Amino acid sequence: MTASAPPPPFTPPASSGSAAADRIRRADAVFLAVLVVLGGLYVAALVALMTADVAYLATAGDAPPAPLPLLQPLWHAGHALLGVFADPAIRHSFALTMISCSITTVLALAVAIPLGYLLSRYDFRGRQLVDAILDIPIVLPPLVLGISLLILFQFWPFRLVADRVVFQVPAVILAQFMVSAAFAARIMRAGFDQIDPRQERVAVVLGCTRAQAFARVVLPQAGGPILAAGTIAWARALGEFGPLLVFAGATRMKTEVLSTTVFLELSIGNLRAAVAVSVLMVLAAVVVLVVTRTCAGGAKSPSPGVR
Repeated sequence: MTASAPPPPFTPPASSGSAAADRIRRADAVFLAVLVVLGGLYVAALVALMTADVAYLATAGDAPPAPLPLLQPLWHAGHALLGVFADPAIRHSFALTMISCSITTVLALAVAIPLGYLLSRYDFRGRQLVDAILDIPIVLPPLVLGISLLILFQFWPFRLVADRVVFQVPAVILAQFMVSAAFAARIMRAGFDQIDPRQERVAVVLGCTRAQAFARVVLPQAGGPILAAGTIAWARALGEFGPLLVFAGATRMKTEVLSTTVFLELSIGNLRAAVAVSVLMVLAAVVVLVVTRTCAGGAKSPSPGVR
């Protein structure tokens, strides 16, 4: 008795496979369309906000005639932006903003790098508590943080230097720092989490101290997170308002920065100047973000020190 040959495998009709592929393509197209619509609406809203500000500057007020009639709207908007610098108070506000944001960024990185490294590499008692405390400046209303700073300097030993800090220029930097450092620390922790700790351990086994392994192995690989943390800290300091108004005040030619300038100009009904300063803040933030991302993209990722 001879064994019969096994039946050939079932092959679905070609039309069935083509129909299934068409259904998958249609489902993927619908999914992509939903993503584009939902994300695009928000991006379009942001672009509309910025366009509305520029359009208002291009139509409000008076400006000299442009060299070409077609350039008159842009000429008008540029005249409005540059016109705000005719006010010495706004010039002082712009200079103080650039200086205070830069100092704040350096201070924020000085605490964000060690904090991020500790939370990423060490499992110590109270780690979860420290992690939760870092979220306080992020989730609290900024106005509450300003009030807390104001109350803090009524107690010893802070009240010993209250006259030199509260409603003075140091108060501007301190208020910006208290919020910006939390964001920078979050970014630095995420950055250190992405760096393989085995390379660091190998460096220690080969004779490096913890500090040497951190400086020679970890930090060279953390250039991207440091740039990102510094950028976010600078931009967050630029947009700070609530704590500044409560803790530093908005005194002309003294503690006024660009965010409080917008408030002061609105309070006296000078909408054109308020919008012009707002656009200047947006332009400053965009320049910093573009320059930072360009530098980060052009920098080559360093090769690990130890394999």
